[in-house]
Amino acid sequence: MCVRLKLTIAYDGRPYEGWATQPSGNTVQDLIQQALSEVAKQEIRIQGSGRTDTGVHALGQIAHFDTPEGFNMNPYNWVPAVNTKLPATIRAMDCEQVDEDFHARFSAVAKTYTYDLCLAPVLPPLQAGLAWHLPRQLDPATLKQALEILEGEHCFRAFSAKRGNETEETSYTRRLSRCDLVTTAEGYRITYTGNGFLYKMARMLTGSAVYAAQGRLRLDDLTGLLNQSSELPNGRAPYCAPAAGLILDHVSYS
Repeated sequence: MCVRLKLTIAYDGRPYEGWATQPSGNTVQDLIQQALSEVAKQEIRIQGSGRTDTGVHALGQIAHFDTPEGFNMNPYNWVPAVNTKLPATIRAMDCEQVDEDFHARFSAVAKTYTYDLCLAPVLPPLQAGLAWHLPRQLDPATLKQALEILEGEHCFRAFSAKRGNETEETSYTRRLSRCDLVTTAEGYRITYTGNGFLYKMARMLTGSAVYAAQGRLRLDDLTGLLNQSSELPNGRAPYCAPAAGLILDHVSYS
């Protein structure tokens, strides 16, 4: 009898070519599938809640897989068994049995990302690759205003990069229920919670909000990007923030 299991996964995205499987095999998904297959001694494929780009990190990525027929192992025991097969920068944090109709991607109701900004004159070595270094000062009040503009349900087409598989029926409407800004020891942390995120959306939202806070983008133009009335070149967000600093914090299910 097959059992469906839900994996919670954390990783440092810097050494890998993102989440989704690639011919090179150097992705988080590829390495986890390889580790699971070694434990089960037969091929196992996983389905993640969504992709993360090269250099993007995760504390609570979710994936599901079905155990091989007749392979009976306590879900808890999958965690240490898989982790012995993985590099230290990827870890299974939890494993639990779920209903057979659970789907890591399609059952998700929301995702939460965080993005760290470091405003220190010198980037601390332990934050390299984990924060966007912005020694050029920004106005936190304007940054907060920009995030308030982005909150809510909008067409985020201007804040998405093209994958190449878009059609006329592609929907760009998403709802951001949370766009928070909090102060950290070295700068600020932005938290986004939404019912879905387009390709590079979180990074383009961050880049645009930071540009506004630096006086390089008017708040009126930011609003125009949301209602598709922008007069900016190509009607697109002006900057995609670096992958460093972006973390998939957790995925929520009903």
